[in-house]
Amino acid sequence: MYFSHFDSPVGPLLLAADESGLRQLAFPCEKTKQTPPSDWQENGAFFGATTRQLTAYFAGQLRTFDLPLAPQGTPFQLQVWQTLPEIPYGQTLSYGDLAQKIGNPKASRAVGAANGQNPLPILIPCHRVIGANGRLTGFAGGLETKKALLSLEQRHSFTLS
Repeated sequence: MYFSHFDSPVGPLLLAADESGLRQLAFPCEKTKQTPPSDWQENGAFFGATTRQLTAYFAGQLRTFDLPLAPQGTPFQLQVWQTLPEIPYGQTLSYGDLAQKIGNPKASRAVGAANGQNPLPILIPCHRVIGANGRLTGFAGGLETKKALLSLEQRHSFTLS
């Protein structure tokens, strides 16, 4: 496994990947440690495309990531994560709406749990999922980060063509 750090406007991010694709993007405030295991190798060059696309995203110049992603999870989690990029840039969807979208309308809590386990936030845009009442709810990077990401996207949603 390779790793690198990316200094973003929302704080330093830990990136991890192997030949299959990106496996993890971790925020500094996550409960999980941001210290890579000793058997991981630091290799910034391996993440060239990722850092270019993250830089463009944070500059408001990129709406959709085109990177090899290789998240690991249960079949249900993978189904939820595969649906998240369908939420348009700058827009939000409730957990209930997302449950409907995957064809399991009674699974809003399970969708919330899967969303919370997303190993590639930002790249797989779980920050675009909000509570049914329109409020921001849990996010691995913290609610301030979620708010900042949504604000960034809403500011730039009309400037990109």
